[in-house]
Amino acid sequence: MGRYDFRALRVRQNAKALVDSKRNPALPLWYNIVGDIPPSETLARPVLRAPRPKGNSKPSRMFQPLPIVYPEDRLRKDFFGDHPWELARPRIILEDSGNDAKGYDWSRIEQPGKPLDGESVVQRQLWLMQHEKLPKAQAYDKARREFYRHRHLEAVKRRVAKEEALSTGAYFGKGPLEVGMELEDQAFEHWRNWATQQIETEQANRAQMMSGPQNETQELSEGELDLAVEEVAESIPATNEGKSALGGAMLHP
Repeated sequence: MGRYDFRALRVRQNAKALVDSKRNPALPLWYNIVGDIPPSETLARPVLRAPRPKGNSKPSRMFQPLPIVYPEDRLRKDFFGDHPWELARPRIILEDSGNDAKGYDWSRIEQPGKPLDGESVVQRQLWLMQHEKLPKAQAYDKARREFYRHRHLEAVKRRVAKEEALSTGAYFGKGPLEVGMELEDQAFEHWRNWATQQIETEQANRAQMMSGPQNETQELSEGELDLAVEEVAESIPATNEGKSALGGAMLHP
């Protein structure tokens, strides 16, 4: 705190004193409001000096905040642990008055103006446990079966509406699953082309290391071929030179 007194009733006086001593250039905007409506309690949490523990004793937990636990927390953990994909569904959190939940009647799982989601199962299970005195597991199974049945009906309604729209000439684009599969196929083809090039390059490098650099053979013209044959004619077996055949001959007599 220092030398300043920050008690609620003294804050306005300290602000005026700072302006009078020219430490602050002007009064704060809340000066007149605090004068008209003075506070009735302290603005800051008082600092409580606890005695230092002696030896290895643990410090006191007196001033630590208490954990806030609701009975729905464990129910939510069980449901979303079994249905993790429910967290991926988009949710609408806009409310008219902020107290829409107070008007819900959880004697049934469907509520007007609220889409069916995991929170519906949690609130329905809690209602069954409190009003029908069902055990936790039995209430969970009952709420879950109702949830599955309504979700199945919603899927049937969407499928029927889509078939009716298609019968009247409507056209639907690709769904998220189809788009995702196409993107996966494109990524796989790109990877396969890259892998094929890498394999061919590796095989060419290995062949060059084993046999050395290979020169490309050039085809000879007819004149060059005749001159080459005349140069080696004497060493070709079974020719007009009368040498005995020692193997296959390039030219025939």
